[in-house]
Amino acid sequence: MPKMLHTGQVIIDLVMAVDQLPQIGGDVLAQSAAFEAGGGFNVMAAAVRNGLPVVYLGRHGSGRFGDLARQAMKDEGIHIGIQMPAQRDTGICVALTDASAERSFISYIGAEGEVTGEDLNSVAAEAGDYVYVSGYSLLHAGKAQALLDWTLALPEVINVVFDPGPLVESPDSPLMRALLPRIDVWTSNSVEALRFTEAADIAQALDRLADHLPKDVLMVVRDGPQGCWIQQRGERRHVPGFAVKAVDSNGAGDAHAGVFVAGLAQGLPAHEAARRANAAAALAVTRWGPATAPGAAEVDGFIRESCGD
Repeated sequence: MPKMLHTGQVIIDLVMAVDQLPQIGGDVLAQSAAFEAGGGFNVMAAAVRNGLPVVYLGRHGSGRFGDLARQAMKDEGIHIGIQMPAQRDTGICVALTDASAERSFISYIGAEGEVTGEDLNSVAAEAGDYVYVSGYSLLHAGKAQALLDWTLALPEVINVVFDPGPLVESPDSPLMRALLPRIDVWTSNSVEALRFTEAADIAQALDRLADHLPKDVLMVVRDGPQGCWIQQRGERRHVPGFAVKAVDSNGAGDAHAGVFVAGLAQGLPAHEAARRANAAAALAVTRWGPATAPGAAEVDGFIRESCGD
């Protein structure tokens, strides 16, 4: 069975639900507040819950937040590849979800913002594995070059999955120009794809992404409640979403990405993996919190109930 090697960042989210964000200098009362493992944890949890073994190949810190991160990964069955905690603590993100289910983030990077080649070689990548690379990692001076060098040295039999995230805005940086030819799977939401390609719509974004990426790359672009678009070797397909009442969009894209990769690793065709990912994301937005991806049995049941399969 292939595994996922996740090279991104596990941080701790302070999750707060508010009616609306305060004005500058203002104050609002939250309906709830909790510390939860977040960041890359959400993708990994989604993948594990859907049958894909996962190794975390990022650093984790010494302190209360590092302890929370390690315990959360242990509880999910995620293997921690880099055993020794760093001297500084794991970082934190304040995640605010308003009444429209939209979320806003303020992040502080800790131990997870650094890594070495020796760290990344703590666990061997084997044929068929999926190495998950986050665009956030390319923004950290203590991590980006080591991660890029390690990724580019991987054998071609290792699948590289790239999630640009909201802060990687173009293909023009030296790091992105080096990484793009090595990507096997691109996963992003529509806003990220449009910004990255400066496209007017998803169709144009997919065309422009294809110009930057290898000819066999599998692209998936999420389109919110409408589902997602997939494209490979010039063949494009819309995979419809599922109608639900959203209460919190935090972590929905991560649920989609984790379940999509799990489906691919289990040999599903891309459109079937995408349908399962759409179902997982739909269920995730009906729940509060960042790591709300359902397990495989719940995804199966939801699809049967929704589609009569």
